[in-house]
Amino acid sequence: MSGSPQLGSLAVQAPTLSPKTVHVSSTTCHDISLFKDLLKEYRRLDDSITMRLNRTTAQFRDRNRLGMGSKGDVDDLACAQIWKELNVEANWKRRTEIISYCVEVVDQSMEEKRKTLESQADDPVTKRRMQSALYTEEVKRNQVHNELAVERIVRQRSLDAFRSRCKYFEPPLSDVDSRRWWDIVHSGQ
Repeated sequence: MSGSPQLGSLAVQAPTLSPKTVHVSSTTCHDISLFKDLLKEYRRLDDSITMRLNRTTAQFRDRNRLGMGSKGDVDDLACAQIWKELNVEANWKRRTEIISYCVEVVDQSMEEKRKTLESQADDPVTKRRMQSALYTEEVKRNQVHNELAVERIVRQRSLDAFRSRCKYFEPPLSDVDSRRWWDIVHSGQ
């Protein structure tokens, strides 16, 4: 995988804290505990969506009371802000990029091990060792692939919580990226 993309976050999801950049490499993908810890950090915003909705609404309401707020309904402004944090500020998009990248890395690694096993068919000791490595790689591959399903569930759960509070929110048609994510989560992908 020469030229692997530099994937990471501007803020590994604590938007109010100082930004932290995380670069993902094939090593990250092969270290399952590191990979899952990274995704856990990214999913923090989704895990606290109800609290963030409450906090953001309160912040907009306070700004409005103090005369520092924008024109518009406080709830609509809060919904727009949370939607932006969920998808535009890299949360869903970057998680999907990281998972897809790691799926590709682990699949490629497994294919290389499979080819090596086929070429080492005459030596029984090497063959057993390679079969063991292939089995380990297959377990890793299954775990990484499972994160795709977990990601769909996390996004859907976040969307359900978001929609319970922001029933009438829809991103503006002019925001193409936001609309694309809106359509993706509504189609259950």
